[in-house]
Amino acid sequence: MLEVETTALDGVLILTPRRFGDARGFFAETWNKARFIEATGLDADFVQDNHSLSADVNTIRGLHFQVPPHGQAKLVRCGRGALYDVVVDIRRGSPTYGQWVGVDLSADNGRQLWVPEGFAHGFVTRAPETEIVYKCTRYYAPEAEGALRWDSVGIDWGLTGMPILSEKDAAAPPLAEIDSPFERSAP
Repeated sequence: MLEVETTALDGVLILTPRRFGDARGFFAETWNKARFIEATGLDADFVQDNHSLSADVNTIRGLHFQVPPHGQAKLVRCGRGALYDVVVDIRRGSPTYGQWVGVDLSADNGRQLWVPEGFAHGFVTRAPETEIVYKCTRYYAPEAEGALRWDSVGIDWGLTGMPILSEKDAAAPPLAEIDSPFERSAP
């Protein structure tokens, strides 16, 4: 069973796989293509899995995307710790262009976030030694990398101290300076 919740951004979904637990811990099926298609109506063909560790609370990674023809959809979850996962609509012509949604993902809640192509993605850590694990529909292509400045769209990151950023993320342009290569598809 896969519980599916919609968000304020069309196409961005919160997925919660069923967990089976006992005194030892739990078991969860985090990916099943047939169940995903049945629950969402989407057919994702994943080609790459990524896993990153952030040592400190207040570490922000993002907001990242890959431009077409290397655009990626992602299925994101937290393997250890806790994070606040954020998605920004960067599809030209979208009624929600520049708007964002954020979702708490943790090892405890087991939630996942579906991030379609046309959205920038990032997160901030809420616990030390936080791990994020995500599946991608296209391979990483450095020549197609794009990023938005983390503080350029009014996201409330819930920081409890100074943000910890890579040089690359700190230097990313604001949304107002991005010429988005994504267009909203007709419904």
